[in-house]
Amino acid sequence: MSQIISLMQAAVVFGTVIMFGAVGEILSEKSGNLNLGVPGIMYLGGIASLMGAFYYESAVAEPNKLLCLIIALGCGFGAACIGGLIYGFLTITLRANQNVTGLTLTIFGSGFGNFFGGSLNKLAGGVGQISVAATSSVFRAYIPALSNLGYIGKVFFTYGWMVYLALAIAIFCGWFLKRTKRGLNLRAVGENPSTADAAGISVIRYKYLATCLGAGISGLGGVFYTMDYIKGTWGNDLTIESLGWLAVALVIFTTWKPVNAIWGSYLFGILYWMYFYISGLTRSTQELFKMIPYLVTLAVLVFVSMKRKRENLGPAALGLSFFREER
Repeated sequence: MSQIISLMQAAVVFGTVIMFGAVGEILSEKSGNLNLGVPGIMYLGGIASLMGAFYYESAVAEPNKLLCLIIALGCGFGAACIGGLIYGFLTITLRANQNVTGLTLTIFGSGFGNFFGGSLNKLAGGVGQISVAATSSVFRAYIPALSNLGYIGKVFFTYGWMVYLALAIAIFCGWFLKRTKRGLNLRAVGENPSTADAAGISVIRYKYLATCLGAGISGLGGVFYTMDYIKGTWGNDLTIESLGWLAVALVIFTTWKPVNAIWGSYLFGILYWMYFYISGLTRSTQELFKMIPYLVTLAVLVFVSMKRKRENLGPAALGLSFFREER
């Protein structure tokens, strides 16, 4: 039983990182913008939050925990939104190719993060020395009384508050896209922007807002990874990039439904870490187990394509630039 609980805990924490990335990307793709820069945006969110917290903690003798939280969260979310704004300007205003722009943003974000991460390590005294313990403790805090409720407490109440924030954002985005006028307008923009424009919907505004806010939500995945998952440090091991691509795969797995990202992300976490709890596996076999989430995504993609149900497919105008003069 202890191994099952440990696996569930690892799956929830791991899944939260990619849940942020997937929900943000779903919001962006619902507007018709295929942003493959999610890994780079998560890098931007992670390194910006770490830089803000590091400089604040270095400047004061006794850091205020509320300010630690505000600075780290604001820097991470803001940097990710700026990344989304850059992508939006290139693809919406300049009508650059969305695939190429997204991949370029991933390369830029990973380079930006690793460069400044290495610089912070040097300032802190060497590789692996950087630590923002005060800020990380705020992100990892949980209520001890709830965690003592037997197996239920260990499975559901031993996580930092961002785990529950991810759940709330996924549920809210699902409600927003299905039950609100603005959400339906956003979906209309992604399905047929010309028709939406003819109906009086501001296509450009919806695309920019969805892209920037979606990037900001994806960036929270980088914040959570840096502040909670690795406890306020930085590692140049490209883990964030691999998690970013898992988030992109999760978008397809969930068939572009934010609420599905909740159980999908946790399932990905179980499949990804399952090898750790199976004895007798070689290193090469462990690497094969890490491929399972991607293989499951491919299977879902094939299954959905064979069923040909429109509600399970992505927006019709996904990846296409909007030319109003061609309406």
